[in-house]
Amino acid sequence: MNDEQRTQIRDNARYLRQVRPIDPEEICEYIEGTPHPAAVRQVLREEAVELGLIERDDGSFEPVSDEPVSVSFAGVERLAPDIHQAVEELLVAEFGAGWPDGRSGDTLRDAIREFKQRYLTGESVTYDTETALGYAVYHLPAYFATVQYVLSELITDGLLPSDLRVLDVGAGVGGPALGMDQLLPDETLIEYHAVEPSAAIEVLEPMLETTGRNFHSEIHHQPIEEFEPTESFDIVLFGNVLSELQTPAAVLDQATEWLTDDGTIVAIAPADRKTAIQLRQLERDIEQRTDATVYSPTVRLWPDETPSSESWSFTRKPDLETPDMQTQLDTGARARPPQRAAGSVSSDDSDVASEADTARSPRKPGDGEFVNVDIQYAYSMLRTDGARAIEFTPNERRFAAFSKTETHVTDRIDCVAVKLSHNLAERGNPLYLLGDGSQDIDHFAVLTEPSALNEALERAAYGDLLSFENVLVLWNDDEGAYNLVVDGETFVERIPV
Repeated sequence: MNDEQRTQIRDNARYLRQVRPIDPEEICEYIEGTPHPAAVRQVLREEAVELGLIERDDGSFEPVSDEPVSVSFAGVERLAPDIHQAVEELLVAEFGAGWPDGRSGDTLRDAIREFKQRYLTGESVTYDTETALGYAVYHLPAYFATVQYVLSELITDGLLPSDLRVLDVGAGVGGPALGMDQLLPDETLIEYHAVEPSAAIEVLEPMLETTGRNFHSEIHHQPIEEFEPTESFDIVLFGNVLSELQTPAAVLDQATEWLTDDGTIVAIAPADRKTAIQLRQLERDIEQRTDATVYSPTVRLWPDETPSSESWSFTRKPDLETPDMQTQLDTGARARPPQRAAGSVSSDDSDVASEADTARSPRKPGDGEFVNVDIQYAYSMLRTDGARAIEFTPNERRFAAFSKTETHVTDRIDCVAVKLSHNLAERGNPLYLLGDGSQDIDHFAVLTEPSALNEALERAAYGDLLSFENVLVLWNDDEGAYNLVVDGETFVERIPV
């Protein structure tokens, strides 16, 4: 196909897109040399992003809709079978059909133990082929699910265009990209740019080949600090990568300049204390230095207020079905028993030290060491248009702001807040983190007397806006936090927005 023929195909497509679906078998008749329809179809695929075309099931093309993405989302139960098969094919190609057993299984298990340990102790991870494949087995399924839950919020709010441009910073082995492709309908035109400097691209490239016909990807094999985009993006995604960047704040600042006018920065972090709190600090820092504001979930309800509390906030979704590849690796025959790594763990956080020590310790086959199906994560959405997921401003004559809670200790007050956790109590009274965007100290709702008047507290989802009437304010000296005691005299209501 020469340049003149390509130009003729583009010109015909531009004309016909205004009239009827573009059929390669029709266009070929108007092209010099009458190329085969398959060749015309390939050119249209390559030019689809520029022409704004999506390919239909019948092989013809039509303009992408100018309406927002619309899709029904009911959660994620399992990793898509075709993706699971693609990972297994990579494992077989690298190690052979018996990859879960013997030396190859030990190699993968050692790689997973190593990157888990390095993460828990704050060390950087060096990627090679074995590490990338270990990530694909252990992390890809959860990342595949997580991004769907997060992006479904933007879809519900009508904020994802059908002609979608995405920048995925630190794309890894492709979990977020594959989840995005799974979530969005076939009629979405996706221009996807992955920035990935590591050997993870050895897995990322073949995994992206499993995406749909209207998912157009390009990989930039370089650090994000060196990336210079030539266009703006509707989504700039940071999927579990901010904690691994040398200068995450500077990169986030730059990302605000890469957004379209109504674009969104989507930052996802693991639910552990260190990374989740870091994410909250980063979103506060970026508010101070740029025009970006928090869209969700930690909405600032009170004008000109910004929180400074610790705010270890994350959400939890139903577990995935355990992928067979994780079960196979977990139960695979060992060529040798796992060895405890030399050296000791040093950490200011005893929980992290304990987890890291566990990651180093020998474990029995089949005990779940290599199963990772928990879907819990922290996330932040930032925009530069001032939009909020909850467009609600409290009436200061009716509600008390959390920034003034110190003056209300032992009093009963009315207030509004966003629910920012599942039940945090392992036993005893249910406990939930709250935030109104003004708090200097963490606030927790403690449900001491469940009733029909306050059942909305337990029923509300993460990120829902709640009003509290006649809630008792107490200081919890042990935790250094405020407790809002929800008892039989308290009325809790979900505020629809």
